[in-house]
Amino acid sequence: MPVRSSRVELPGQGDVGLIADRWARDEPPRGTVLLLHGGGQTRHSWAVTAGTLAADGWEAFAIDARGHGESDWAPDGDYTIDAMIGDLLAMCADKAHRPVIVGASMGGMTALIAQGEHPALSRGVVLVDVTPRIDPAGSEEIIAFMRSGAGGFGTIEEAADAVAAYNPRRERPRRLDGLQKNLRLSGDRWYWHWDPRLISGIDDGGDETPPSDRGRSINNGQDALQVRARAAARSLSVPVLLIRGAESRVVSSQGAAELQALVPNARRFDVDGTGHMVAGDDNDVFCGELLDFLNTLPSAHRD
Repeated sequence: MPVRSSRVELPGQGDVGLIADRWARDEPPRGTVLLLHGGGQTRHSWAVTAGTLAADGWEAFAIDARGHGESDWAPDGDYTIDAMIGDLLAMCADKAHRPVIVGASMGGMTALIAQGEHPALSRGVVLVDVTPRIDPAGSEEIIAFMRSGAGGFGTIEEAADAVAAYNPRRERPRRLDGLQKNLRLSGDRWYWHWDPRLISGIDDGGDETPPSDRGRSINNGQDALQVRARAAARSLSVPVLLIRGAESRVVSSQGAAELQALVPNARRFDVDGTGHMVAGDDNDVFCGELLDFLNTLPSAHRD
């Protein structure tokens, strides 16, 4: 049975509307999966994963976070972790059954804290190269990459060069159609498809993940977020899977081990030869482990 994708609108918190691609077959799905991308990405980073899930009978929503892609920019520039969690709560409340939440980096931190603080939110959480403990050096590399594009690019090829420099392990694409979906044209220059005010939020918190409060010093904001994430992890009662890039500079083996100590029943899988962008670096292995996890989950019905 063929897989179909369609552009849909989802509710966010307050007046922020969210855009997603819904992937599914023309039959009742086995369950719903929400795919949350990392900071500075868009829903298109999940296209291959979403199509694979749909082919296996799942309904998958690849979502543009607020301020990213085609979703609304926050009128007040609020990109804190609480704003992201509010959007996730609104999306989950809109579903008839509890979804599974798959979150990479920023999206994973959002899922972790939201699930820990709202135990009935989902039926399972998949954390993609994110744990409460984030390596500062790897985090700063991401922030530096995001800052580097603030002035835009003269051509799409220049943007491709910037991506290749940041992630040299991934082969540079011969066609740039996919990359163009992550860019917006303003005047005669191409800019990453996210609100530039995201950078000020990142600088407040010192991490790719939006800070929990504005105005804190970099170190204090990051420390407070980690304390909150650890508390949330201890409260997790749903099945949890951590998929980590074996060569990640953001989540170390020690950070992964700490998550397993906080969540004793959590499964962990390290994907060889991949970094922080683990799903894009080796999507076949990533999807295989994800589908194996999904097949173990209990009923989607709400309690």
